[in-house]
Amino acid sequence: MKSIFAVAAFAAFSLASFSVGAAEFEVKMLNKGETGTMVFEPAFLQIAPGDTVKFVPTDKGHNAETIKGMFPEGATAFKGKINEEFSVTFAIAGAYVYKCLPHFAMGMIGMVVVGEAPANLEAVKAAKVPPKVAAKLEEFYPQIK
Repeated sequence: MKSIFAVAAFAAFSLASFSVGAAEFEVKMLNKGETGTMVFEPAFLQIAPGDTVKFVPTDKGHNAETIKGMFPEGATAFKGKINEEFSVTFAIAGAYVYKCLPHFAMGMIGMVVVGEAPANLEAVKAAKVPPKVAAKLEEFYPQIK
């Protein structure tokens, strides 16, 4: 009986330890921000596996969703509804590029890098995207640690 309690206590401690170390970040969806119009702020984050990003539609008419082929293999795509706040916990290391669907062609994208040296970075760089999106991606690459 003592061993069952010991295992249960260890499991509870392990889960509590994992969640204590995890951080939460907030990304605002804006019509106008510090870097221009139709932006995510911040547009680039580098986080640890297990961290959570909360997407907040500060201005109306925005969402956040992954771009096909621009997130790590094995990771789950995400898609928030227009004007709705939602959170994503990132468990798999790699680069995740996301967009605001209505404003994608205007360059409204962001990037979350989970961990270091994302294995899928070459696939992200090879993806076909609109010119304004490509220019924004070029701003993100030097920020990757």
